[in-house]
Amino acid sequence: MELIKTRHSVRRFTDRSVDDELLGQILEAGRWAPSGKNNQSWRFVVIRDQALKLKIAELTASGRIIKDAPVVMPVFIHEPSMYDQTKDHQSIGACLENMLIMAHGAGLGAVWLGEILKNAKSVRELLNLGEEYRMMAVLALGWPMGEVKYPPRKTVDELVLARY
Repeated sequence: MELIKTRHSVRRFTDRSVDDELLGQILEAGRWAPSGKNNQSWRFVVIRDQALKLKIAELTASGRIIKDAPVVMPVFIHEPSMYDQTKDHQSIGACLENMLIMAHGAGLGAVWLGEILKNAKSVRELLNLGEEYRMMAVLALGWPMGEVKYPPRKTVDELVLARY
C-alpha cells in the first residue's frame, strides 16, 4: 500500500540514464498486467534517442517532459489482438499502472502522458508503425529531480456512491 500511496507523477528528471536491466523490469511489470482472454494486446516502443525524442516533443504541450526524460515509451494497443474495446483499453490502463508502480518502487520517477494522443497518428508514423497499432499513452521515465509534491486525494466516503 505504501508504494501506491507514495507514487506520484514526476515531470522533471535528472540526466542520469536508466539502465537496461531496470527498464527490463518495468517492461516485465507491464507484461504481467491482467488482460481479457489473456490477449496481452499492449506493445511498447523504448526511445532513448534524443533526436527522435525532440521530434516527438514537438507534437505535444508536454514537450519539455519528453525532451528531458532519459526514456520515453509510447504504449500502443495492437488492434488485431483485441476482442473487446472497453476491456482491452482497461487492460492497457492496468499495464501502465503496473509499470508506474514498478518504476516508483525502483526509485525512478514517471509520468503517464495523454495530451499527445491528439497527434497519435504522427507519432506512429515517426516510429514507422503500421495502422494496426493505436497509441494509448506515452510514459516518460527517469530519475526524479526536485521535491516530491503529493496532490490531495478525496476521501473514500466522497467516492463511494452507496453501501448496501
